[in-house]
Amino acid sequence: MKKLFIVTGEYSGDIHASHVVKALRELDSDIIIEGVGGENMKSAGVKLFADHGKMGSVGLSPQIIFNHIMLGKRVVDYVTKEFKPDAVLLIDYGGFNLRVAGFFKKAGIKVLYYIPPQVWASRKGRIKKIKKNVDEVLCIFPFEKNLYESCGIKVHYCGHPLVSQLPERANRDEFFEKHGFDKSRKLVSIFPGSRVFELKYLMNVFVKTAQNLQKRHPELQFCISHAPNLSDEVYDKFLKKTDFKVIKGENQALLSVSDALILASGTVALEACLYQTPMIIAYRGPWLFYFIYLLVRCIKRVSLPNIIGGKLIVPEIIQGNVNVNKITCEIERLLYDSAYRENNIKELGEVKSLLSDKVSSREAAMEVAKIYQG
Repeated sequence: MKKLFIVTGEYSGDIHASHVVKALRELDSDIIIEGVGGENMKSAGVKLFADHGKMGSVGLSPQIIFNHIMLGKRVVDYVTKEFKPDAVLLIDYGGFNLRVAGFFKKAGIKVLYYIPPQVWASRKGRIKKIKKNVDEVLCIFPFEKNLYESCGIKVHYCGHPLVSQLPERANRDEFFEKHGFDKSRKLVSIFPGSRVFELKYLMNVFVKTAQNLQKRHPELQFCISHAPNLSDEVYDKFLKKTDFKVIKGENQALLSVSDALILASGTVALEACLYQTPMIIAYRGPWLFYFIYLLVRCIKRVSLPNIIGGKLIVPEIIQGNVNVNKITCEIERLLYDSAYRENNIKELGEVKSLLSDKVSSREAAMEVAKIYQG
């Protein structure tokens, strides 16, 4: 009996996993798939051993650490002693997945890692763990292939999942009409993050920046994106009193029709890049985490468009520099300096051209399927 276990830890991993599962079902419908994930995996027909809803918590509190340890123990016990799959597919979420990978490997289970930890950005020491405990890396950036091969690790370049999964640009007029925006005015959209601690550190300054911009430029209109993995109660807590529209569950459409974006760092920046929508990245968190980041980072850039492009294309405002005036200045430049704006859009297009046109989920599924052949 063919069996596969998938481990994800966040909403984005759940989405990527669901696409791999659908592609794998087309190649081999007889594989029994279970895993740790969310609603997207469940909808794709995966039997969930555990929902990863609480795994996206970030912090060093004893409770968070304890929850992760106990979940890891439960997963390892179940996979190695009861389910006993032919392979485990780890997706993103390096801190948790690299810890459990060793137990799976030791139990004689094939371990594949799709969307591996960004060892090229920080904590290069992790590559030793990957070499020891992962049978094959399924990477999503072209430069990762050379990195893993140089370390003697089996690797397959799948291409970035967003290239094939990102929806077409939304119709601006229809979107504006649907949500009551004025078609004659520019739209600036705010994406404050998908984790509670990001809202805590960023929402207030983002809202105040929007209020400042609106005061300086009454012709502008604003919108705040509501991360679909967070409840309305959580969002309302950080929004307090504001008249700005809040849209939930239409991230890509909003990215594609906006004139400029204020973003927390993350995959959303790459999505915006693929739509060639001008943006700024502003990010801050607990100072302890920031100091640790400074110690372990391997590159100075934080946003994916800048890392892939190898230069500063997207303005990055980080930690102590995050304030209303700095963000306001950068957004005004993107909106009202036409030469700067046009060049920015052109450079975002160049980054887009560097990414593969492969269907990433299908490439990953084909590598997984090889395990069950012959």
